[in-house]
Amino acid sequence: MTQRLHIDFVSDVACPWCVVGLYGLQEALRRTDGQIQADIHFQPFELNPTMGPEGQNVDEHIAQKYGAGAQQLEASRKMLRERAAGVGFEFNQNLQSRIYNTFDAHRLLHWAGTKNRQLELKRELFRANFTDNADVSDPEILTAAAVAAGLDANEARDVLRSQRYAEDVRKAEQLWQSRGIQAVPGMVINGKWLISGGQPPEAIEQALRNIAATASGQAS
Repeated sequence: MTQRLHIDFVSDVACPWCVVGLYGLQEALRRTDGQIQADIHFQPFELNPTMGPEGQNVDEHIAQKYGAGAQQLEASRKMLRERAAGVGFEFNQNLQSRIYNTFDAHRLLHWAGTKNRQLELKRELFRANFTDNADVSDPEILTAAAVAAGLDANEARDVLRSQRYAEDVRKAEQLWQSRGIQAVPGMVINGKWLISGGQPPEAIEQALRNIAATASGQAS
């Protein structure tokens, strides 16, 4: 019997490990197809809510925030490139890459949820940010991502020109932080279980199988 799971995927468009986590989750779900069916809902988390409109060089930002040196930064980039490639994603961040404010991206994702296109938009936003090194705070980049995800360009522009869904995003951010999510990605299963970090597909698959078995036992 197929076990249905509700997955709240708490993440930020600016988080590279969230890419690894999402693609790892999707691979784990492919491996459990027929046994587990998941409804994925993307929840907002801002790593840098005060980031200005001009953004900041990624290496400069991480060095300031975590004290990482040049060698450590390059080693981290290499690891992310390899881990991303392992789940089918092209990671192209480099010395010139920048990090941007993602609040409007989260508003757009909230809107995409009303159209059942969140997953498609999330993947497009990750591609824009980490493969194309595009400015994911730019309304035109965001609109192009929406169109690539199968959404209407004019509706996307209307959302971005307004402050629509701003309060919804802020409330959701506060809710998940109040529930203990302080780092991303966080995959909250059925509101009870947490899978943290950009784990490999094998680890996520095993966790999902264990959770599904427990949930099935509770249901019976």
